[in-house]
Amino acid sequence: MADSRKTVAAQMSALIRGTFGCLDAASEAINDALGRRDGVVSKGTLSRRAHGHAGWPVDEVIALEDIAGRYPVTRMLARRLQRGDTVSGGSLYEFSGLASKEAGEAVAAALSAAESACSDSLSQAIAEADEAERALRRLRERLESVHRAAGGRA
Repeated sequence: MADSRKTVAAQMSALIRGTFGCLDAASEAINDALGRRDGVVSKGTLSRRAHGHAGWPVDEVIALEDIAGRYPVTRMLARRLQRGDTVSGGSLYEFSGLASKEAGEAVAAALSAAESACSDSLSQAIAEADEAERALRRLRERLESVHRAAGGRA
């Protein structure tokens, strides 16, 4: 497996060069995007990260990708899920039960977030919705697999 820190560092370096042109502009963009008035992220911090000597915090990766409108790190992480998320075996009852459980938790979290309007509640609801979506996708894949095995077309 490739060194993920070096890969992320290379992707973020390219994103910074292509969008911001320099580390100073990128650090200013991060601080502005995350509402950091004290300049927590500096040119030196970004230099250490760009050379792989320090890791990249998720919130800063997301901020720079959103500003640039390009998502190299997010795409890399999504590809990891596609590699390891194959559905084989298991009963339809198991997949259905898990999908039902995850969907129920997502709905409960969303209703809780609607009542509180707290950012933590909203973040939790998003995470629960992601888990429900993944469980439903796996259920669909298992259904298609069973259908194909029974001689049908998916």
